[in-house]
Amino acid sequence: VEMSDQSKDTIFRTILGHWLKSFPNNTSGFTALAEPMVLGTIHTFNKVLADLLPTPAKCHYVFNLRDLSKVFQGTLMAEPKAMQEPVELVRLWVHECKRVFEDRMINEQDHVWFVELMKANLGDFFRLDWDKVCPNPVLLFGDFMIPGADPKIYAEIPDMIELKHRVEEYLAEHNSESKQPMPLVMFNDALEHVARISRIIRQPQGNALLLGVGGSGRQSMTRLATYISGYKLFQVNIIKGYGQNEWREDLKQCLMFAGIQDKPIVFLFSDAQVVMESMVEDLNNILNAGDVPNLYLPEDEDSIVSACRVECQRKRIPPTKLNIFSQYIIRVRRNLHVCFCMSPLGEAFRDRLRNFPSIVNCCTADWFTLWPKDALISVARATLDTADMQAMLGEVLEPMVEMFGAIHLSVEEASKDFWEMLRRRNYVTPTSYLELLSSFSSLLKFKRDEVSTKCIRLQAGLDKLASTKEVVGSLQKEIEALAPVLVVKSKEVSEMMVVIKKDKADAEVIKAACEIEEAKANESAAATKAIADSAQADLDKALPALAKALKSLDSLKKSDIDEVKSLGKPPGGVRLTMEVCCYMFEIKPEMVKDPDSGKKVPDFFGTAKKTLLSDAKAFMDSLINFDKDNIKDAIIQKIEPFMANPDFTPEAIKKASVACTAVCMWAHAMNTYHYVALGVAPKKAKLAEAQAGLDIVLAKLAEAKATLKQVVDKVAALEDQFNAAISEKAELEAKANQCQVRMVNADKLIGGLGGEETRWKETVATLSKALVSVPGDVSVSAGTVSYLGPFTADFRARIQDGWRETMVKLGMPHTPGCDIEQTLADPVKLQKWQLCGLPTDPLSTQNGIMMDVGRRWPLVIDPQGQANTYIKRMGKEKDFALNGLDIVKLSDKNFLRGLENGVRFGRWVLLENIYEQLEASLEPVLMQQVFKQGGQDVIKIGDNVIPYEDGFRFFMTTKMANPHYPPETQVKVSIVNFTVTPAGLEDQLLNIVVQEELPDLAEKKSELVVSNAKMNMQLFDIESQILFLLSNSKGNILDDTVLIQTLAESKVTSEEIKAKMAEAKETGKEIFERSEEYRPVAFRTSLLYFCIASLANVDPMYQYSLPWYTTLFIKGIAEAPPSGDIDERCFNIIDFYTYQLFCNVCRSLFEEHKLMFSFLICIAILQGDQKVEPLSWRFLISGMSLSKDEAPNPDPSWIESNVWDEVANATGGLEWAKGLAESFKAHTAEWKKVFDSNDPHLQTFPKPFDDLPLEDPVEGMRRLIIVRCLRMDKTMDAVQAFVMAQKVCGRRFVEPPPMNLKECFNDSSITMPLIFILSTGSDPNKDIQALAESMGCMDSLKSIALGQGQDKLAEALVARGLEKGDWVLLQNCHLFVSWMPTLETMIEDINPEDTAPDFRLWLTSKPSPAFPMAVLQNGVKMTKEPPKGLRANLKAMYKKMSDADIATTSKPESFAKLLFALCFYHALVIERKRFGPLGWNIPYSFNDTDLDITIEQLKLYTDKYEEIPYAVLQLLTSMVNYGGRITDDKDMRTSDIVVAGLLTPSTLAQDAPFSRSGTYRTIQASMDSPLKDYLSYIEELPLSAEPEVFGMHENAAITCAINEVVHIFGIVVSLQPRTTSGGGVSREEQIDGIAAGLEKSGLPPWDEEKINLVYPVDYNESMNTILKQEVAKYNRVIRQVNFTLQQLQLALKGLVVLSADLEAMGNALFDQQVPELWMKVAYPSLKPLQAWFSDFLARTKGFMQKWIDLGIPAAFWISGFFFPQGFLTAILQNYA
Repeated sequence: VEMSDQSKDTIFRTILGHWLKSFPNNTSGFTALAEPMVLGTIHTFNKVLADLLPTPAKCHYVFNLRDLSKVFQGTLMAEPKAMQEPVELVRLWVHECKRVFEDRMINEQDHVWFVELMKANLGDFFRLDWDKVCPNPVLLFGDFMIPGADPKIYAEIPDMIELKHRVEEYLAEHNSESKQPMPLVMFNDALEHVARISRIIRQPQGNALLLGVGGSGRQSMTRLATYISGYKLFQVNIIKGYGQNEWREDLKQCLMFAGIQDKPIVFLFSDAQVVMESMVEDLNNILNAGDVPNLYLPEDEDSIVSACRVECQRKRIPPTKLNIFSQYIIRVRRNLHVCFCMSPLGEAFRDRLRNFPSIVNCCTADWFTLWPKDALISVARATLDTADMQAMLGEVLEPMVEMFGAIHLSVEEASKDFWEMLRRRNYVTPTSYLELLSSFSSLLKFKRDEVSTKCIRLQAGLDKLASTKEVVGSLQKEIEALAPVLVVKSKEVSEMMVVIKKDKADAEVIKAACEIEEAKANESAAATKAIADSAQADLDKALPALAKALKSLDSLKKSDIDEVKSLGKPPGGVRLTMEVCCYMFEIKPEMVKDPDSGKKVPDFFGTAKKTLLSDAKAFMDSLINFDKDNIKDAIIQKIEPFMANPDFTPEAIKKASVACTAVCMWAHAMNTYHYVALGVAPKKAKLAEAQAGLDIVLAKLAEAKATLKQVVDKVAALEDQFNAAISEKAELEAKANQCQVRMVNADKLIGGLGGEETRWKETVATLSKALVSVPGDVSVSAGTVSYLGPFTADFRARIQDGWRETMVKLGMPHTPGCDIEQTLADPVKLQKWQLCGLPTDPLSTQNGIMMDVGRRWPLVIDPQGQANTYIKRMGKEKDFALNGLDIVKLSDKNFLRGLENGVRFGRWVLLENIYEQLEASLEPVLMQQVFKQGGQDVIKIGDNVIPYEDGFRFFMTTKMANPHYPPETQVKVSIVNFTVTPAGLEDQLLNIVVQEELPDLAEKKSELVVSNAKMNMQLFDIESQILFLLSNSKGNILDDTVLIQTLAESKVTSEEIKAKMAEAKETGKEIFERSEEYRPVAFRTSLLYFCIASLANVDPMYQYSLPWYTTLFIKGIAEAPPSGDIDERCFNIIDFYTYQLFCNVCRSLFEEHKLMFSFLICIAILQGDQKVEPLSWRFLISGMSLSKDEAPNPDPSWIESNVWDEVANATGGLEWAKGLAESFKAHTAEWKKVFDSNDPHLQTFPKPFDDLPLEDPVEGMRRLIIVRCLRMDKTMDAVQAFVMAQKVCGRRFVEPPPMNLKECFNDSSITMPLIFILSTGSDPNKDIQALAESMGCMDSLKSIALGQGQDKLAEALVARGLEKGDWVLLQNCHLFVSWMPTLETMIEDINPEDTAPDFRLWLTSKPSPAFPMAVLQNGVKMTKEPPKGLRANLKAMYKKMSDADIATTSKPESFAKLLFALCFYHALVIERKRFGPLGWNIPYSFNDTDLDITIEQLKLYTDKYEEIPYAVLQLLTSMVNYGGRITDDKDMRTSDIVVAGLLTPSTLAQDAPFSRSGTYRTIQASMDSPLKDYLSYIEELPLSAEPEVFGMHENAAITCAINEVVHIFGIVVSLQPRTTSGGGVSREEQIDGIAAGLEKSGLPPWDEEKINLVYPVDYNESMNTILKQEVAKYNRVIRQVNFTLQQLQLALKGLVVLSADLEAMGNALFDQQVPELWMKVAYPSLKPLQAWFSDFLARTKGFMQKWIDLGIPAAFWISGFFFPQGFLTAILQNYA
């Protein structure tokens, strides 16, 4: 029961009043707000609940008490101390109402409504004005404006600029810390969303439902808001194989973080991550209860108990397991914040909200609207507001900003038209817009650099040429002036040479004398050096010991000396040492009394203590600096005894004192050195004497050298003068030579490049102008790259035209007609692409450029496989894919490994054959989430971090012709529509026909293309080299002879190439002319391809690939009749191939579609020849016209209303039919004759329409239209006659040849499976077995019926077949849909080289969209159905026979006639199905097996009995063989009668008739060649059998014929492109209009009680009971129809909830189908909506109402009864 407003008021006023009392400021003013706030909130809630009801577009408009409480919860987040005035609290209340209710609103209308509601509330409840409460246009509250604040204060954010700065700071911090930085532009809408999400997640149990299309910023805003709040962000990582276990593990991890660690966490989840619906169900449980059943393991529960036991203790509740888990759930719900991002597009969204209500009920919704133009402009302005962009754009910056908004909005509109006209989905999202801005920035820089570089280089070349011309004249004058100067300088040089020779001779004499003195000096110096060396050698002997002693002295410390000094009784070693020291330093010892002898003895130690040791440092210095070279002999004599004393060795002394050891070593060294010095003294004296002599010699030598130097210096000065003169002369000569060279080089440069000057000047002027136009041109290119990939050529051209018009209006400079090809195409690169297989048409060129320059990885819509081939060929070229190409499929088990290898090694990766769902594991690659780790670029794929190489490129292709990718996918990839265009395909087919017909010419053309590409590349390289050399030359270019020579050679090469290219151009022209002779063939085959390609929309099994088509075309060219005349040969190819294609495709079509296919081929050819009037064609297939004639029906007695409506539509809508209504009025009787005719399509119509021959395409089409208007049931006959009458088709196009299984087998191969497309009752097993038997392969035929659990057996069977060469038959593929991807992979993996050549794969399947498209496109497809038509059935049966099969048994003539009768019966029972219940009450699937068994019995009984047992044959045929399938007794009776009329003795008579007309009869065939006679007779039979042959009235076929026309034309209409949209009427408005119209036409239920009184139950009148029963049944339908129509209209207005049933009903009404809600209670019917409703009204308003009003009718409409069987029973009762 809904809570009353009074109860709500009591609850919330109590809560709010208590809180308001805590306000310290103006308490009374705040407490007074409790009543108006509560009443205002309840009123707002009630108003929203009443007026904003859920509709299909607003299914999230669901409100409950949670929303009411959220307003107060948000209000209570405010800090009372921060509130100063009551109006601040009112403002907060308004804010919370807006957040809870308004944020989910989807359009401006609802926003305005809500604001008006709040204005009224402020006035009614608060007596306040809106402008006073909300002075700012944007009302926001938040707690994050003060970073690091504790506590955070939830307060108003009045300044959007300050908010922007603060959020941008948070964003910068996030980006610096995150591995996935977000380059966001924070405009106002984005700031609001961040504030909204921050508000939601700061609340306990605050969960957000973020609604918007992919790319609208839902996830980015959530990440930023989470970072601002300081919370942990959690997201699941969907990888390949992600399932229920992984999901629940991730959920558990998230919940346990919130519950055990008791920390806030945001769970960000997107509907794009939904792998299974149970994930949404689990989220629903978390939102509602905070838990998922059976999630935790026992060890998890232990962790929960450990962490949450304290909560129970704190709250003083028993710590039972249940209580602890309850506390854990409380923690989870408090800390966990789910942010569920959902796209509101499609039915899945509505279904999920309906099935999982907590998604809305427990979340606060935030609707992300499409960016308005203001937002677009502000984002563009922010993006372009950089110094670089301002410098590049200049004055066009503001117009460019406007241009971007216009581009985005124009594509939004074009996408709607794209859907309306072509039923193709394209989504435009904010991400697309950001991609536009990014593309523009990068492309603008690239293009400006390219143009600037070209311009600079060309200008440099021009400058060099100009400067060269300027200096040529001055060079000649300079040469003339230099000649006399050179003569004078030569004379001066000669004179100086004479003087220099004389001085050089004098110098030589002095030099000789000097050399003699120098020799003497050298000799003396050598002797002196020998003496010095000898003395030094002696000294070197003593020096090591001295060095060692000095080193040991260095190690002495003052403390060591002091230690010796302090000794009272020094050891003997110390005394000896001190005694030696005293001798060395000539210190006299003191004489002291010897205690032992009493005599005075010298005290060396005491003396040493007082003198030497008194200053340790001085003592050590004296030792080191001792004058060792002048030691007195007396000293040496005193110390000599000590040197020989064994007690005075360093080793002995060391025992006494360390310090004395060093002194001892020093004393020994001094003694040794003295004796060495004594030996060296004589040598020193001798050395001094020698040195004196040497000094005298050196003095003489120095004097001689001085004299020599004067002479040499004089000669040198003369030589310097001479060299200077020589140099000057050389410089003058070099200058003269340089001038000569420069003159020559100038001639070469001017002569060589003079021809380029004009072109370069023009190019520079063009480039300078282009530089101004670059921003405008690039904007079109960037828009094309970012938006136009999914569009067709026509749409692209239309959109780009609109962009160029916008630039004109904005005054932006741009190149007229600029597009991506003109702006970004590199001719050389383009030629390389085309050599790799890129088609040459403009659309393909645009696609190639988009794939090349786009930032996002391309996802290519490639139904014909052209892009696939192109990418594979490019992947083999090192110029493009340096490291090669890997090809993977989603069905590969290790496809992610292949992708990882591509990323790791910088290879290209091609992902083939994707469908509408992309693996979530591809997300990091698609989003290019590259980040730095250890200084290296890496990317995380799944759980692996992979090094990222720059050479990596990723391509995806799909063979789906019209895939639907949601916005979430489209924002991640660059969708490129590579669907072949007619012009592109025509060129490709022309190349094929030329290659087949003129192989030499084709080879020459191919060589020419390659050579032209090379020559263009060479020319480009040469010009680039010339310009590079010119622009990079240093100094005067005329001095660089090598450069000039290179330029000259390059120019010569260039001229040679140009000559070759001119020659090639002429050759190309000749090749083109000869190729163009075959253009008609290419044109026709292109038309035919698009004709068969459209069949995929008729049935999913009708798939034909372009490679298959071209293979068949090549085969057709080879088999077409030859001719020496080109025109005749072209006609032969066209004629032969058209029919060959027809036959090949027909064998894969169901019978009901074969005539339609013939008609489509015929119309396609005529449309190609411009022989079809578009309006006439549209009217023929749809009956639609732009206007309707209002003339009255001239004779309603036979011209029914529907006929006259058709005539009025034709008269009003078709120019040639203006007089049709008037003709009916003037020639009513003649038109009636046509109407009553059995073949109205062949009759002559009254004037002015008496001359409409079928042979003329235009007039014949008009005849068809009149037949459609007059006798729709004969339209298909007219179509058949029209096709037969056209020269381009003929009779053979309405008689498809019988399917020949052997021919189909011959067309197959190891990799090309044979596919039987099944219909009900068809079984190709017998045919396959018969073929296997005829080819001797019966033993190798292996078959299995597919179904659940048969996958392993089937795979083993195929594997064995590949190895052994078996025929493998996999039956009923449609029953094992889940295994079809595996089958596709198996077929694709077949390698012919490793497979037995006899292997064949046979598949059978009913039509199924799940059947692999690639297998269908390349397989040999066949249908197993009886042919359509009596004649076709007979022909098919006899085509399988031979003369021996007919002329057999002992009674060949009788058997032949009875066999024909039996075949005729078989054809009759099959063809009766087309009459519906008039033919068989229940449709039966009779097949060839029934006929074969019966023929064998006929042979048996004809042979066995002399008189043929006709009764037995009739019984066996009707009751047993065919009757086994018949379940209805009336049908059984029908079969008996038909057989009785055929298998009778009269059949043996001459020309025994099988029909009243006698057209069908027996014939007397020749027993020598009976088959020929029977086939000849069958050929004479009518194509379409009249009802009389079935024993029916001639009108029996009207209903089924009309149904067939409606069905076939409905299909044809669906294949046509849409030309107009709904005129601005939305889908919902159209459904509402249909529902209102139907309700208006309906009737109220009958009063059953009143009818029971008027028609009481009467034993004598059973009709009363029937009426009562029928009224009850129809009343149930009437009530259901009326009720559901009313409910649907209310739901569309938002007045009731739109249930799933009502939504399905609306879809059915829109599609013109009878809703399932009605069919459940109504009678069986196959009619479409309008026809069903008209029939329903005819049954109720017409038949039943008249019965009620007028009594029991005289005649009854049997099919008008709800239950006809009851009526028949009642009639029998009445009769009885």
